[in-house]
This record gives sequence, structure tokens and C-alpha cells, in this order.
Amino acid sequence: MAKLTLEQASIILDATLAKGKELGLSPLTVAVLDDGGHLKAFKREDGPGAAMRPHVAYGKAYGAVGMGRSSRMLAGMAEERPHFAAALVGASDGRFIPVPGGVLIKDSSGEVIGSVGVSGDTSDNDEAAGAAGIEAAGLVPGI
Repeated sequence: MAKLTLEQASIILDATLAKGKELGLSPLTVAVLDDGGHLKAFKREDGPGAAMRPHVAYGKAYGAVGMGRSSRMLAGMAEERPHFAAALVGASDGRFIPVPGGVLIKDSSGEVIGSVGVSGDTSDNDEAAGAAGIEAAGLVPGI
């Protein structure tokens, strides 16, 4: 089974931030986690409103890799099953954030090797920037 490397995580960070600049997004915060939910790499752009963004970016990525689904899918699940979503928030010590912007990182065979969480702009834009970062590393985004 392939593992997410620091080099790949670094490419994901830099390409995600570059995509945000290309699209004219607000300053982004990006967290890349390995398949065990451990922080592999992190960057936060300068700008206002950055105090909570590291927690939100991490929470989007943590929920995605922890549940094996993008945070977009988890947002839909949270709407349909709010009690279950609340239980996941409790079980994860508040780290589960079911909002789009958390994207699974898959290798070429479709195996989940980590996740990226992005916060700073709209959830759709966060997700698009994260997916672009994953693709720039030669990996497959799981949205």
C-alpha cells in the first residue's frame, strides 16, 4: 500500500495555495493529513480571519479521512442524520467538521492515502483549490 510522502504533501500545499491565488480567493489555510488522520503538512496564508482557519481546515480533512468520504458527502450526511453527525463531533473531540473543503487523497489504484482540508473562502472554492493541489501531486482527489 502506498503512503503519502512529505514531498507529495508539500506539492499539495503549494499547488492548493497557487490555485487560490489564480482564482483570486481569500487567503487560504491548508492541512494535509496522512491515512491515519495525522498532520503531515500545513500552511496558512497571511490575512484576516486566520485564527480559526487552522482548526477548520484540519477538521475538514480529519472528518474526510476518518470517515473515508469527502467532507462534502459528510455535509449531506449531517443534514440527513444530525444526531449521528453530533455523535461524530463528540467522538472526535470536536475535530469532525462536515463542511465541503475536505478532500480525500487517493493513489492511482483508488486507495485512500490521506486527505486535504482547506479553509478561507467559500466551501466550494476551498474544495476546488484542494482538488487542484491533489492533482498537481499526481494523485486523485476524492470529492
